[in-house]
Amino acid sequence: MKLRTMRAVDYWIGIPLCFLCTQVVRLLGRRKGPEKPSRVLFIELSEMGSTVIANPALQKAKDALGAEIFFLIFERNADSLRLLDTVPEANIITIRENNLTMLALDSLRFLSWVRKAKIDTVVDLELFSRYSGLLTGLSGARRRVGFHRFHGEGLYRGEMLTHRVNYNGHIHMAKNFVCMVNALLAPQPEVPYSKTHVSDEEIRVPMQPVTEEAKDNVRSLVRRIFPDYRPDYHRIVLINPNSSELLPQRRWDRDNFSALARMVVEEWDDALVLITGSPGEREEAILMQDKIGHPRFRSFAGMHKLMAITALYNIATVLVTNDSGPAHFSAITPIRSIVLFGPETPRLYGSLGNTESITADLSCSPCVTAANQKNSACNDPVCMRMITPERVLASVRAVMNGEDTQARDMVQIEGTRF
Repeated sequence: MKLRTMRAVDYWIGIPLCFLCTQVVRLLGRRKGPEKPSRVLFIELSEMGSTVIANPALQKAKDALGAEIFFLIFERNADSLRLLDTVPEANIITIRENNLTMLALDSLRFLSWVRKAKIDTVVDLELFSRYSGLLTGLSGARRRVGFHRFHGEGLYRGEMLTHRVNYNGHIHMAKNFVCMVNALLAPQPEVPYSKTHVSDEEIRVPMQPVTEEAKDNVRSLVRRIFPDYRPDYHRIVLINPNSSELLPQRRWDRDNFSALARMVVEEWDDALVLITGSPGEREEAILMQDKIGHPRFRSFAGMHKLMAITALYNIATVLVTNDSGPAHFSAITPIRSIVLFGPETPRLYGSLGNTESITADLSCSPCVTAANQKNSACNDPVCMRMITPERVLASVRAVMNGEDTQARDMVQIEGTRF
């Protein structure tokens, strides 16, 4: 289903449904279930990178609540959840969003499953999505946790939550998610939840172990597109010029990525630059490769499944990417990531790993928020154009020359509008 269609359905159908279902939930009254959360379902449907950001909250639910955790996600994004082993495979529930018919059928299937599975707590991680709000409200769970609008205008999605959490746009999303678990740990009701402090230590994500066999498998794939590849000599520089259709304004121009790649292969004889991406992005990656025509600048898009990305990041030296899923996947590996931000802010969505965020930090940024459903009106992302290949090269050079601080950092660039 197209993104515009999903947003229209969420608005025009979601609002009246949320109103009607609120009355149903009120009539049903307090649901039955254990006093303490024991079977907790998290809902995060649309953002692949959010599965990594949500991991500290998932782990806290297991450790602090002693709960068995489940996760509901769109089918096309499910592999991102499998990169971490926090949620057992049998506890991953998917919904197909290919078209409205599939979405409706799978939604009904979910509402049947959630009762049979005796889920007593649902945590809605989505930012004011009416669809996820309906799934949460109609779940039959005794405890229903999610972001509530309170006095915010235009964010109506009914009154179906038992634990209304205040969304804070000034702290990292990982901390916002942990606040939802803290709401379940509160000794008494609060308005709003959660009146707790979340430290930086609480949002660490674990490095995922990668076998030598997995690394060798990826190395063999690299040799397919660059037969002269020698692991003991070549250093791999990964570039990800892609981002989801949810926010195309996040994309740094492909000509900038090409210029950066050219400078990298010219400066270091041992640098092998690979373009990453999905099978659907392979054609554009090959066009970039052919445009430069350098033997050490190759398309790697579509060469591996998502589950192999941790092995790829373990054999590479540095990743340059738009603000997208790969930035967050890199957090569970040792690779240094350089993430380019424009319409979003790293203060809220920065990678939790070994990363450097580069942003122009314009007065109009971030232009996408919870209030506008990440639907920016911007048709000229100056914030991304102000990030030059030369500036990004400086960060790559620090890694390649061993001068990098190896710590999470945010760099604000300076410049003038052009």
